[in-house]
Amino acid sequence: MLGFGTLRRVAGEIRRDVAAAHERDPAARGVSSLEILTSWPGVHALLAHRVLHALHHAGVPLAPRALATVTRAVTNIEIHPAARIGDALFIDHGTGVVIGETAEIGDDVTLYQGVTLGGTGFATGKRHPTVQDNVTIGSGAKLLGPITVGHGAKIGANSVVITDVPPNATVVGNPGHVVRVDGRKVEGPDADWIHLPDPVADAIKGLASRIEALERAVADIGGHEAQPAAEVRPLRPAQGHNPAGG
Repeated sequence: MLGFGTLRRVAGEIRRDVAAAHERDPAARGVSSLEILTSWPGVHALLAHRVLHALHHAGVPLAPRALATVTRAVTNIEIHPAARIGDALFIDHGTGVVIGETAEIGDDVTLYQGVTLGGTGFATGKRHPTVQDNVTIGSGAKLLGPITVGHGAKIGANSVVITDVPPNATVVGNPGHVVRVDGRKVEGPDADWIHLPDPVADAIKGLASRIEALERAVADIGGHEAQPAAEVRPLRPAQGHNPAGG
C-alpha cells in the first residue's frame, strides 16, 4: 500500500533523476533544479512514472494506465507503469522514447531520443529488454525482446539489437554487431558517437587482404608480377574531436 515510506522513496528517486540531468546534460549546467523539473520532458516523464509505478505496484486500478497516456501526450515519451527503472536514469530530449511493460533499467543509464525498449511477437511474460547499470543508448536505437544489455555497454545510434550484449561492449549497425571495447572502459556515460568501431569495414579489409595474398600466390605460380592491390578506404572516415570531451 501507499504510505509515507513509499512517498519518501519516490521523492528520493526524483532528486536523483534531477541530479542526473545536471551531470549529463550540458544544457543543464548553471540551471536550477526547479527549472529542470519544469522544463525537461525526460524528467517530467520519469517523475510521472515514479508515481504511477508506485500506484501500479499498490494495485490501484485504471489510474496508472490512464495517467500514463496523459503523460505520453504531454512529453511524447511512453513508459509503461509496470516497467522497472533504477536510480538516475537520464532521458535526453526524449521524443519518441518507448519503454515496454516488462523492461528493466538499472542505475545511471542514459537514453537519447527515439530509443525503443520493445517486445517481439505476441509472447507473454518477460518480453522486453533488461538494461544493466551505466549503459548508454544512442538516438533511434531499437532493443527488442527479452535480451540483456550488460553493465557499461554502449549502443550506437539507430542500431537494432535482438541478442544479448556483453558488459563493456559497443554495438553498431542493423542488425547490431557487438564489438568489445579495447582496454579498460571508463565508468559513466559515453556520448562519443563519432569514433565508433565499424565491424563491417573491418571484415571488408580482412577479405581484401586475403584476396591480395591469393593474387600474389597465383602470380608466383604463373611466373608473372602481381597487380598492385587496391587501397581499401572507409567511405566516411571518423574525424573530429570526441564530443564527449575525451
